[in-house]
Amino acid sequence: MGKSDAEVIALFHEQVNMTADEIEAWLEKPESHKAGTGVGLESGRKIIDILRRNPVRNAEAYDPDDMEHIRKVVGYNSRHLAQEDHLRDTKTVEELEKTKSTISLRNWGHVGRKYN
Repeated sequence: MGKSDAEVIALFHEQVNMTADEIEAWLEKPESHKAGTGVGLESGRKIIDILRRNPVRNAEAYDPDDMEHIRKVVGYNSRHLAQEDHLRDTKTVEELEKTKSTISLRNWGHVGRKYN
């Protein structure tokens, strides 16, 4: 059985550690386009919408479309954060900043603590 909505929402707010304004500013930078096919950019825009419509993070305010995207974000970020752990062992902070994985994570609302 999968995670409950409450567990997924908690992970979403843990993993999406950028504000709507920070994600929006990042997506306007050319660097944000250096990873993936645009799915992450579209996801980032959806994340911005979700965060702005529910700034107090009321779990009951998320509609089914929000929950579908929140689950997608948590799945994607969980996979890429596991990859980031491996990359931290093999790359410098400067190299890590330029990886597609790091860029993609930012598109999906996550910025690593070591290289804010």
